[in-house]
Amino acid sequence: MISVKEALDTILKEIRPLGVESVPVEHALGRVLGEDIAARGGNPPWDNSAMDGYALRAADTAGASPEDPVRLKVLYDLPAGRTPGEPVAGGAAVRIMTGAPVPKGADSVIMVERTEPGEGYVLVKAQARPGDNIRRQGEDFKAGETVIRKGALIRPSEVSMLATVGVPFVFVHKRPRVAVVSTGDELSDIFEAPGFGKITNSNGYALSALVKAAGAEPVQLGIARDTRESLREKLETAMSADCIVSSGGVSVGDYDFVKDVLKEMGSSMIFWKVAMKPGKPLAFGVIGGRPAFGLPGNPVSSMVAFEQFVRPSLLKMAGRGDLFRRAFEARITRDLRIKPGRMNFIRADLSLAGGAFSATPLDGQGSGMISTMVRANSFIIVPEGSEGFKAGETVKVQPFDESVLGSTDPAI
Repeated sequence: MISVKEALDTILKEIRPLGVESVPVEHALGRVLGEDIAARGGNPPWDNSAMDGYALRAADTAGASPEDPVRLKVLYDLPAGRTPGEPVAGGAAVRIMTGAPVPKGADSVIMVERTEPGEGYVLVKAQARPGDNIRRQGEDFKAGETVIRKGALIRPSEVSMLATVGVPFVFVHKRPRVAVVSTGDELSDIFEAPGFGKITNSNGYALSALVKAAGAEPVQLGIARDTRESLREKLETAMSADCIVSSGGVSVGDYDFVKDVLKEMGSSMIFWKVAMKPGKPLAFGVIGGRPAFGLPGNPVSSMVAFEQFVRPSLLKMAGRGDLFRRAFEARITRDLRIKPGRMNFIRADLSLAGGAFSATPLDGQGSGMISTMVRANSFIIVPEGSEGFKAGETVKVQPFDESVLGSTDPAI
């Protein structure tokens, strides 16, 4: 039996990022960029107005004030999207809209609030300075500049940049396709009424959801029965995917059977027990170059093991660099007693009050108690040698629900 850290290090050494594919920019959100993106031109492409107002020569407004405004001739209106007409000469101005190109001869834009329009003229009530309210050509980025680096996670801001520089298709790392297999004669499908001694295959659906949440594509293959033929059939089908995740069949009583089938298929199983709770019966190996995870059959054990080992593996396959959930310190709200020897992942309710985080261990920590996972938003991580904590002590927590950092109150 190996430690959680050793298991994670061993797994990630076997994981390689997938290749790249071209996708439309509107489908690139959440993907990892597979190429550097350089700007074809500068942004802005030309000097343009940052305000609705009047483009003019700053020198013509010398001494202007509300009590003593300067009168300028208005040459024409210039909406955004139009080409400027005649240049601005001394004693003249152009009524300009935000985003419109600054006409030649003008070196400033005075905002409309500091003017008073008239018939063919404008009264300027404030002195302008050269450069006021003008967005200069290339002040955001220049032609040829790398605006997004290879390996970047594409967020809405990156989508905006891709559109700005005119990139309709972009190379991104492929999403891992993950075959999800549940094993066991005791399982029935969600559409069936489970008979006596049967349980619904919740793991298949839970693991598929976890795969999706990690940005990968689940391929749910259903249930492999407790026969050599059924298991082999499912695993052979799973070979079309990039990664294989199964649940059940890796406990002490069942593992030899699964091991034989995997060996027949040319797999290399690296380990099958990890010093953690829940999730001890965890197998990992490689089948035909594909990482294969044998997760426990108990639903909570399966989800915990997925969070700690499968999720970071899928993120690495997808080209991500940020593989792990962020862990931080919180104050535990009540005593927690643990039998030492394994790293424990305690389901907890993490909350923020008065600028500090508090973590409350939940009742019902059994590996089959799904209701506790529903109520939890984080794990309290208890090191292998620890016997627990007393109320008020500092513990390490790992949120697995992003909403824990959300709020019902606006920031402003």
